[in-house]
Amino acid sequence: MAFTDIRKKTWIECLPQAMRPYAYAMRLDRPIGWWLLLLPSWWGILMASPEITGQTAFLMGLFWVGAILMRGAGCMVNDLWDRDLDRKVERTASRPIASGQISVEDASIFLVILSLCGLANLFCLPLPAILLGFLSVPLIILYPLMKRYTWWPQAFLGLTFNFGALIGWSAVTGDYSLLSVGLYLACFFWTIGYDTVYAHQDKDDDLKVGIKSTALLFGDKSRACVYGFYIVAMLLFIGIAINSPLSWSGFIMLLLSFAYGGYRLAEWNPDDQESSLRMFRDNRDIGLLITIGLVI
Repeated sequence: MAFTDIRKKTWIECLPQAMRPYAYAMRLDRPIGWWLLLLPSWWGILMASPEITGQTAFLMGLFWVGAILMRGAGCMVNDLWDRDLDRKVERTASRPIASGQISVEDASIFLVILSLCGLANLFCLPLPAILLGFLSVPLIILYPLMKRYTWWPQAFLGLTFNFGALIGWSAVTGDYSLLSVGLYLACFFWTIGYDTVYAHQDKDDDLKVGIKSTALLFGDKSRACVYGFYIVAMLLFIGIAINSPLSWSGFIMLLLSFAYGGYRLAEWNPDDQESSLRMFRDNRDIGLLITIGLVI
């Protein structure tokens, strides 16, 4: 069987036949994507909040809905740009747009619907957060093109994917902060690390079709490079945490989450597709441990 991260025995198979391709196109069977989009937003909300209130819980729920919607919209943009390339890559050949289950016209209409829903969600936030949301749109549109022109599409993803850290912070404070920029940078380096791991699933096919990635750029040095990105992210995160209202017990939980990440990375085999997928998914657990530390 060809390697793919699409699993057919999921709850999506319980949906009406006409809805299934759209659910798969949004990657609703693989929540890891919206988790990684959501977690920086939650960190921004929690770090900016002097205490957890009903408003904090409301914002976290609002960003949860927004992450699912915008991750789905981002996937549609990505698959529309990459439909010809996806047909040539083992892991992505069965995606709904690449395989012809969804036409380009229908995918474009669905993208507009998702974008409008995301816009309605964004308008529930203060004006500074809304402005940041609009600033992220060009990055979302351009990101899928980066793998054609630069060896660093993972860095561009880091710039795109972590606007939630800035938006979450400004949703609480109604303003911008140097600390929120530090959090954004920490998430930026974390994203380069985990997306380099993710790119190792496709490196053989990427070489054949001319797609660039940090996985190919780093080659045999990938593990050391990913460690480096994680360490920079950790140091930035610790610096921000020291300047936020974090308890000692919460700080210890942060250190434990970083230790867990280092342990999982030590077990990663860059030449094994399944190992790369497992390590990529482990980042959700690392992020949830950080979230628990911030809640504490």
